[in-house]
Amino acid sequence: MGGENPASLWRNRGFVVFLTAQTLSSVGDSISFVALPLLILHATGSVVQMGVVTALAGAASTVTGIFAGVVTDRVDRRTLLLVCDVARCVLYALIPIVWWVSPVTWPVYVVVPLAAAFSMLFQVAYVAVVPRLVEPGQITRANGHLYGTYAVASVGGPMLAGVLSGLWGPAAAIAIDAASFAASAAGILLLRLRPAPEEPPGERPEAGGRRAAWREFAAGARFLWARPVLRSLTVLLSALTFLTFGLPDIIVYHLKHDLGRSDGTVGYVLAFATAGTLAAAVVVAPARRHLGFGRCWIGAWALGGVAVAGIGYAEGVPTVAALATLMLFCTGLAGICSMSLRQEMTPDHLLGRVTSAFWTLHSALGPLGAAALTAGAARFGVAPTCLVAGVACVLVAVSGLLTPVRLPRPETA
Repeated sequence: MGGENPASLWRNRGFVVFLTAQTLSSVGDSISFVALPLLILHATGSVVQMGVVTALAGAASTVTGIFAGVVTDRVDRRTLLLVCDVARCVLYALIPIVWWVSPVTWPVYVVVPLAAAFSMLFQVAYVAVVPRLVEPGQITRANGHLYGTYAVASVGGPMLAGVLSGLWGPAAAIAIDAASFAASAAGILLLRLRPAPEEPPGERPEAGGRRAAWREFAAGARFLWARPVLRSLTVLLSALTFLTFGLPDIIVYHLKHDLGRSDGTVGYVLAFATAGTLAAAVVVAPARRHLGFGRCWIGAWALGGVAVAGIGYAEGVPTVAALATLMLFCTGLAGICSMSLRQEMTPDHLLGRVTSAFWTLHSALGPLGAAALTAGAARFGVAPTCLVAGVACVLVAVSGLLTPVRLPRPETA
């Protein structure tokens, strides 16, 4: 953590190339983040169907996570990033092409889970690449920059999605997302990574089929379980993911159904909310340095729970935007701290498998949570559903005080 040199990151060509590629990809991601729920809502009018798509994507990510780590640790990580970008470009391009030929929604239910699988592979490789681009003392700051550019790129994305959806429909916005993955792939082609550290004898992922993949996934899970702070984070985040995975769908539904707002307004609200992610990226390094990991992580999730509880009761667009901004600030701050801690504690040769195991385990309940949250909103209303989810988030976060997560410097414990 100490001895960071902020300026040196901008003289690191590999990091700048990677940052640029991720910015382009983030613009497209933020467009589909709005356009996909709008496409389903326009076609079906059902918040439950929105939840089904989110749940399918979450399930695909969870299944992919079982072998994503061993793939990341076995193959060239730059090539893996490139393949994932190209695959997502092709998949997302299929949705508008089919829609413009015949306006049907079935491609969404096929494409989104497949794209989510490639996204999981990309995300695991992405986390494993950062320590090969920057010095060990710069990891938290590098992650902050990556989150920050994601936030900046995401400001224009939702607004563009809302405008395009209003003018030409959500399918046009999804086409822009496909193009952004092509641009990101072009950037990845220019990326050069530092050589990997020499692996300890017997630590290379074994070749083989499903059994080998399970064994290597288990190797990452055992690493997590053997470190009390990582074990506690995994358990706590499993509960928090269940409670919040479907929240974007709830916000879109609340704005469209309860408040009767336009697609453009939905885009503006979600674009404004990304300021929370940007703020988190700016403050995370000094916050963790001065307050410590435990205060940052527990405090962020507890405050985020308060924001979730209030969203359903917000009767005006500015209030929804403010609470969504607060929620993204909190999840961004906690997320950067959590990811940086894993990168600091995990040897490079295990980083893919540990990341894969962590995300798969803590995300496993996400699809069920999305289905439960959207079903609750459809049956009981958004307000009581958000209240229950928010209070539960606060309780889960506070329970972290009983675990090693509370420590200010768990990486040195």
